[in-house]
Order: sequence, then C-alpha cells, then structure tokens
Amino acid sequence: MSDIIPVFLGADLNCYNFARAFHEAYGVESYAYGRYPMAPTKYSKIIHFTTVPDMDNEDTMLRILHDFAAQHKGKRLYLFGCTDDYAAMIIRRKAELTEYIAPGPAADLYGSIQKKAEFYEVCDKFGIPYPDTKILTAPVDAAELTAEKLGFAYPIIVKPSSSVDYWKHPFDTMKKVYTAATPAEAAEIVKTIYASGYPDRMVLQKMVPGGDDHMRVLTAFSDENGKVRAMCLGHTMVEEHTPHGLGNHAAIVSEDTTSLPLVENIRKMLEACHYTGFSNFDIKYSGTPGDYRVFEINLRQGRSNYYVTATGMNIAKLVVEKWSDGGTDCVLNKNEVFWHHVPAQVAFTYTEDKDLVARAKALKAQGKEACSLLYKPDLMWNPVRYACVLEQLRRQFKKFKKYYPVKNKR
Repeated sequence: MSDIIPVFLGADLNCYNFARAFHEAYGVESYAYGRYPMAPTKYSKIIHFTTVPDMDNEDTMLRILHDFAAQHKGKRLYLFGCTDDYAAMIIRRKAELTEYIAPGPAADLYGSIQKKAEFYEVCDKFGIPYPDTKILTAPVDAAELTAEKLGFAYPIIVKPSSSVDYWKHPFDTMKKVYTAATPAEAAEIVKTIYASGYPDRMVLQKMVPGGDDHMRVLTAFSDENGKVRAMCLGHTMVEEHTPHGLGNHAAIVSEDTTSLPLVENIRKMLEACHYTGFSNFDIKYSGTPGDYRVFEINLRQGRSNYYVTATGMNIAKLVVEKWSDGGTDCVLNKNEVFWHHVPAQVAFTYTEDKDLVARAKALKAQGKEACSLLYKPDLMWNPVRYACVLEQLRRQFKKFKKYYPVKNKR
C-alpha cells in the first residue's frame, strides 16, 4: 500500500490525528500545507509540512496541489481539509482537482447545510431536534431580543451561522461562541460581529442545561455513493475553554453508538442528502431522558477524530477501503475507549461527571486509552518532537486553571 499519499490542508490536531491514522494503517507519511506551522504537527517525522502564507487563496491552493500531483504521478493521492475554511475550498474546487480522491460533499449540498441556520431547516425534515432558535440577518435593538420575543429565557447562546465567514473577519473580543445574560448584551454581541464585516445570519439559541459532560460527538463516514458506512459516538468528558478553542473536545469516552436515539435519523438525513465523506455532529443531552439536541454539522472529520481510530475504526482505512468498494454495510462502533489530547490528569480533574471519570480511569487501567500526541513511532529518536509534545501537554494544566472556571456552557 506504499502508493498511498495523504495530503492535508492545515497543521492542527485534526491534521496530526488523521496523519497518525494513515501511518498506523499503512505505514505512510503524509504531506501538509498551511499558512503557518502549528504545535501539534511540529517536528513530526510522519508529516512533511510546508508553510504557504497565502494557502487560503484558492488559486494558490490549486497551483500547489497540481504541482504536488505532477511530482507524484502514479500515486493514490488523498486530499483532506482540516479546518472549515480549507474543507470549503476543496469542496468548491473539487472538480478541478481530479488527480486527488477528496471525500466530501458536493458543492451545492455544502451551501445548504454548512451554515447552522440552513442546517436546522434540514433537521426539521428528518425529526432531528435542535435548541430553540431565533435567526437574525442584521443588528437589532435590545427591545427586539427580550425573552418574550425570543420565546426562551436568558441567559442565551449567540453564535454566527457561518463559521467560515465569521473567522475571516477578526476582532479583539472574538470568541467561538458567546453567552448573553441580557437582551442588551445579546444586542451588543450581534452588533459587534456585524460591525466586523461578517455577512451572514446570526443564531440566538436557548441554552441547553449541563456542562461539557453533557456533550456528545457523532462521526459518520459516507462513501462515494452516499451510503453511510460507519458511525462512532463519543461522550465528551471535558472541552477546551480558551476563547478561540471553546467547544473543542479535550477528552472523550467512546460509547455504544446505538445508544444515541438520533443515530437513525441522522443516517437517513445523510443518505437522503446524498452526503459523501466525513461528517461530524455536535450534540448535547439536555438531562431529560432521551432528549438530545444537535448543534451543528461539520462537513469534514472532526478535530478530535482520533477518538474514532482509537476504537479500532481507523478513519484512514474507512477512506481507503470503503470509499469506492460498492458496499452497503454500516458499522456502528460499540467499543469503549478513553481518548484525550490533554494529560489524563487534566481530564480527570476538570470533568464534572465523576461517574464518567471512573469509567475513563477503568478504561485506562485496562489499556483502552489513547493520547493523540503520544505516538511512539513519531517520538522515538526524535528528541525535539518529544520535547515539543511534553511542552504542549504541560501547558494544558495552566490553560485549564486559567479558563475552565468560567462556565462557558452552550
């Protein structure tokens, strides 16, 4: 299988997790391009990273990828975006990248479900519940955002419908997700975001009670014919709480995928839409038995995708072996594994559900544990990488101590 070459756009943990999966499955090294290097992939022996300052320019992307393909003729080239922006670029220009196998949805489908507001419209058709929501298309006065007019009480959640467009218009107080305690605060958040140049709709939502441990993540893989071939459920232990990282999974216990009541609804939605490639869903359990609310869909593998590989469902193998095999089977993971990209002790300390902590500790004791960055083949005889990884893990203690006490609940 040495003719396989994975190519990634991005340099974050998403990239490293996927490259590690390819290395484990096929012993191949990956290539990655991005605007700047990032710690998760620095000094790695399994990823060849190239800095391209304007890699987010589509003409530059096409030139780089065409040149790479010309230099590796006869190889099976697999292409993936590791951020929403890069994934969107590949989806939009996939017809011009015929040298690559680039699993991902069609461009017209991307336009209909990538944005949260549009995604919720699709959810309505398939009985997939989401939090009570109010959509705005422009700033409004606080008087228009009272609990009575919204239909749900404060505090509320405020977030952009299009994360791709949102991150293109940075400002000093920028966060991934906002919490507003009053109508005046909600109005000010919306006004600030629109003032930055953000062009799309804004989402105001009822806050679903519960902390990080009420979150679930569902990853699905659909083949080139739009058949869902694999699904894996993760129970979030704790998330990151830095302003730009809020909502990123820091530790997960994988669970029996069939235990999620929405699994069949989501499978039917994906197949009806003829979705192809990886999809990743953020879901929250409200605390009421059976009540799960979907927040959004990511049209790519999630940043925490190694939680899937760690169960034995290697995501690289899903792509290589199921993308075009013509099969119809759908594997639902049932294996429990404790995955983390922060030190295990950080996960144990900051996870509020102590029963979940006990499960994670038991899995760790059984050897059913995986830390993304602690990959022996990449650390062996690689002291600079080893030092870099240790420093990344060490800094997590300080980050959680600084940011976690602020209850940024969605």
